[in-house]
Amino acid sequence: MAVIRSASMLPARREALTLETADGLQLVGELALPADREPEATIICVHPLPTHGGMMDSHIFRKAAWRLPALANMAVLRFNTRGTESQQGTSQGAFDNGVGERYDLAAAVEYAEFAELPRVWLVGWSFGTDLTLKYGLEPGVEGAVLLSPPLRYSKEDDLARWSEDGRPLLALIPEQDDYLQYPEAEQRFAAVPQAEVVEIANGSHLWVGKAEEALDRIVARILPDHAPLPTTWDGPMERGDTSAYANKTVAAFGGFLPKPERD
Repeated sequence: MAVIRSASMLPARREALTLETADGLQLVGELALPADREPEATIICVHPLPTHGGMMDSHIFRKAAWRLPALANMAVLRFNTRGTESQQGTSQGAFDNGVGERYDLAAAVEYAEFAELPRVWLVGWSFGTDLTLKYGLEPGVEGAVLLSPPLRYSKEDDLARWSEDGRPLLALIPEQDDYLQYPEAEQRFAAVPQAEVVEIANGSHLWVGKAEEALDRIVARILPDHAPLPTTWDGPMERGDTSAYANKTVAAFGGFLPKPERD
């Protein structure tokens, strides 16, 4: 029985993907599935702002792909939005300020439908939460988890559409977030009656040191029978390659938004 550490990669069926967007771009992606059984649910990871280091390999999403297929019987679909580069490769196109990215998210959801992946949830982080709120109400999407939502690109009418639709939202708000903290988040998400807003004690926008809590809360919302996740593993385990991010740059931790202006 071995302790699961930050770079632990547990067994899974991993497949590199190319997602095709409706406007003709090819996006780099990966699907991680349980090694020896069918998944019970699926998360599509929508990464932070690529102009500030966000990508499909941002640390929470990398750990999700390395652990959740084995520990939670969950499929994990990651992808780089247009123009985004990571260790997995570079997607075609260029960053489009949250406009053309609607086709990127749609391509990921379409792939999940094509592959007959079960119980699809979106998990957005920072900029990825804006894309989720703006474009995530796709057929087949069961609900969404939002990590550090800044509500920067998404607006009141996006929240209104989620309210009217009724699909579940879980917003996880780090206590020390630089952009949207719990009191304001609770007030703004009040527009979505079905939204659950949870403060993460001592958390920051980048979730440094909090990846395990993020994964626990994601799994608890979607597949509660598998939460909390075990911290040890009795079976084969590899050390994942994190060398590209070993200097702990912004890219290692997952991207953030430009600092908000202060009065």
